[in-house]
Amino acid sequence: PFPEPQRYWAENTGRTLRLEEKRRPAGYEIIDTRENTRRQVPIPLVDDIRQRVRQWRADGWPGVTAVTRELLVHWWDLDGVSRRQTPFYFCQLEAIETLIWTVEAQAEYRQGISVQGDGGAFERLCNKMATGTGKTAVMAMIVTWQVLNALTYANSPKSPKSPRKYSSAVFVVAPGLTVKSRLQVLLPGHPDNYYDSFELCPSEAMRQKLNRAEVLIENWHTLMPLKAPDRSVVKKGAESDTAFTRRVLGKLAACK
Repeated sequence: PFPEPQRYWAENTGRTLRLEEKRRPAGYEIIDTRENTRRQVPIPLVDDIRQRVRQWRADGWPGVTAVTRELLVHWWDLDGVSRRQTPFYFCQLEAIETLIWTVEAQAEYRQGISVQGDGGAFERLCNKMATGTGKTAVMAMIVTWQVLNALTYANSPKSPKSPRKYSSAVFVVAPGLTVKSRLQVLLPGHPDNYYDSFELCPSEAMRQKLNRAEVLIENWHTLMPLKAPDRSVVKKGAESDTAFTRRVLGKLAACK
């Protein structure tokens, strides 16, 4: 799981397997149980992005901030000083690299790549990772990257990297209470936090700065709008957007 995949098992028409000497193309299967058929749907955009990120990595991550470069060198252990018991999986490093690439890579590395949105006010990106591949560790890497950049460049309006690209406030939404409990390791002050467990910060100074992060972890049900009682003397009306934001985010609502 540590180097980039170089081969995979492909399926022949007769359901036998053959070994292909290349990385498995991105895609998914659609299975029709009524017709007892299945078909593979390719996702060429993912393959294009993988190739762009691969080239960007080989070129030394042009365009990244000094903070981001220090983090990437440390996570890849290019300086050979990490005390991590095991290196990160390739899929973890590629996941965080791809998110950084969307924000910091020079324009020529992203030219022609367009990720279709849903038409909403917020850009939503995701990393699709299999069970057991270390998604929570990647979340901790995202927090580290965002927070350290936000705090480092907050007072540098002339910096080539706009502070608006980064935030020291992070809102994590869990799909259930069990997952919410497991995600407490994303809090920098948690005794078993992942920032220390995976040695995510290259220096003690960076680790201390990370303690200034505002991280809020909630279950998805907190995003449900308040339901007005059927009978009430006081008619409050629907919850406003401002009231909703303050209720859900608390002190995080004041962060930018």
